[in-house]
Amino acid sequence: MPSDGRADVLVIGGGIVGLAVAWQAARRGLRNVVVVDPTPGGGAGRVAAGMLAPVTELQYGEEPLLRLGMASNERYAAFAAELTEASGGLDTGYRRCGTLAVALDSDDREELRELHAFHQRLGLDSAWLTGREARKLEPMLAPGVRGGLHVAEDHQVDGRRLLDALLAACERAGVAIRPAEAVELLVEGGRATGARLSTGGRVSAGQVVLAAGPHSHRLPGLPDGVLPAIRPVKGQVLRLRVPDAYRPFLSRNVRAVVRGQHLYLVPRENGELVVGATTEEQGYDTTVTAGGVYELLRDAHELVPGITELPLLETSAGLRPGSPDNAPLLGPTSLPGLVAATGHYRNGVLLTPVTADLVSEYLATGEVPDLARPFAPTRFSPDHSTTKACA
Repeated sequence: MPSDGRADVLVIGGGIVGLAVAWQAARRGLRNVVVVDPTPGGGAGRVAAGMLAPVTELQYGEEPLLRLGMASNERYAAFAAELTEASGGLDTGYRRCGTLAVALDSDDREELRELHAFHQRLGLDSAWLTGREARKLEPMLAPGVRGGLHVAEDHQVDGRRLLDALLAACERAGVAIRPAEAVELLVEGGRATGARLSTGGRVSAGQVVLAAGPHSHRLPGLPDGVLPAIRPVKGQVLRLRVPDAYRPFLSRNVRAVVRGQHLYLVPRENGELVVGATTEEQGYDTTVTAGGVYELLRDAHELVPGITELPLLETSAGLRPGSPDNAPLLGPTSLPGLVAATGHYRNGVLLTPVTADLVSEYLATGEVPDLARPFAPTRFSPDHSTTKACA
């Protein structure tokens, strides 16, 4: 079998997480970093709205995930600036705008009140608003809005611009990007040693990072039990354009629960408005459906009636990688030489900086950072006695 050479680090998966890990590994001095992916710069990051919302995304029982998300959110401004410089000036679309979560009826208001109380118990910065105060912040909101939570530190980034900048930064840092599929994990002497590629060659590596999203556990050659199943969770997303005459349509991220479904609207400075997202357990299907588009527009219209006047630019669907406890897998697996960076579910874009920092630190030093320990891939092993990440 022909060889494509030896790498210090081979990253399987060239989405937003895999590229960020590769870039940071190269910055830490690891040489011969290789990324393998059939469509580098693709994946769920191309579809995601890019909300950076660790506080408004918080669900009960997810305190360890909250700490990880807060650390990543605090890192984002510097990460985006470093990436812009390293990419030769490409803008990532990072924007400090805050997020407003609103309630459309009395039941939603009570639920939002409980979430606010939970925030206060955890010492998080969120401010309760009446319906009138929420509409003063965002005049396009429906008159029936009953209340809201304003979180000034939940921001946004443009996933597509971020991916373009990561690709450029990787190339400028000397990372080799191989547009090929890893068709088999190579294991020799009980250790991961590289991968065989769809091009017929192979890459040998001192360390292999598995960052292939919902496909991670399906890699041929991966021994049983090393990774749990990473389920694909489909999300359909809409992109609309706000004409100049309607601006500013929204000034910050807006989210709500409508008919039991989470809805968010993310306004870009360039006039794009991203609306998402459905949550569908449909396997690996990425079909955009009329029903999905209808539900998003219907619920968005209930929240912001003027949205139906906006031109619809694009519909798309992506697959979120969900682990059994919906928290990421970060760090060394039970197979020596194999490191996981997957399972980020709905927080992939948010957790990109901290994932890249933590995984690249392990690759460079061999030490698992404390912040990564609750998210060890081995936590799902039957003999693992520590508390699960989001238990």
